[in-house]
Amino acid sequence: MIRKITLLAFLAISAFSFAQFRQGSVGHLTIFSEDGDKFFLILNGEAQNDIPQTNLRIEDLNQPYYNAKIQFEDKSLLDISKNNLMITDPDGVFQDVTYKIKRDKNNKGKMKMNFFSMIPVRQNYQAPSNVYVVRYGQPREVIMQNPNPRVGTVTQTTTTTTTQSTGNNMGVGINVGGINMGVSINDNMGGGVVTQTTTTTTSSNTNNNHGHVDSYNTIEEVRGCGGRRCMLPNDFNVALATLKKQSFEDSRLKTAKQIVSANCLSVDQIMQIAKTFNFEDNTLEFAKFAYDYCTEQKSYFKLNGIFKFSSNADELSEYVQSRN
Repeated sequence: MIRKITLLAFLAISAFSFAQFRQGSVGHLTIFSEDGDKFFLILNGEAQNDIPQTNLRIEDLNQPYYNAKIQFEDKSLLDISKNNLMITDPDGVFQDVTYKIKRDKNNKGKMKMNFFSMIPVRQNYQAPSNVYVVRYGQPREVIMQNPNPRVGTVTQTTTTTTTQSTGNNMGVGINVGGINMGVSINDNMGGGVVTQTTTTTTSSNTNNNHGHVDSYNTIEEVRGCGGRRCMLPNDFNVALATLKKQSFEDSRLKTAKQIVSANCLSVDQIMQIAKTFNFEDNTLEFAKFAYDYCTEQKSYFKLNGIFKFSSNADELSEYVQSRN
């Protein structure tokens, strides 16, 4: 009996330690604008959002502090720079940190970003629908909207477990830090049977178009755009307007790459973005980067016409040939 208790205590301590390790490995950062001013966030030189937001959350930050810069959609508002923005508490434990942006009432156009709150990191936390969430250092997921809200598929999986036991068995359930652990110890004095049944149910909603089910109501990571739909015109126009408002060429290039890496674009859309750059070196760099995200790569030669220098057009052609 003592051996059983010792084993259970060891498993409980191990589960607790594992839960603490998982909880302490990353932190999260939320920044919101008290007055509703939309902004872009740059962490350690990397733009985090390509569309300006009023409430932005960056998850899975694995460094204790970052250099942050806030640029506002309204160019009359001054940028905010904050070095060594802490993601941990004084003991070095990662936290879920929130900062608030507000206008300086005594200085028109000046903005402030102040500490607002800090709470322990919660597992499986779901941000409110009005918060724009980005996972740091990872390609963002792209939601492809269903053109008809009545069309789609729903899949539900139900798992039922039935346990029958005989003899001297001991069953213990442990829940530590959100981790569920079931422990069963058998003294070999009897036998036991565990039966698990999994049922998967798929239902479809259809419209009046011969029961057609649309397959675009999914969440997927865009990588390779052959045969995919290009970015919707309204979304592209918003992204293009955002690019044109960027004051610095480097920021425009980073934002353009971020837009392209999260979407599929047509040749004409890529060309419109490429024309926003003032320097051909940046135009060429963007054109190379965007090739993998083009829905009509066979027509990519059209971009050669935007270069003033033939050497740049030749370099793009050579790059495309090397990719093929």
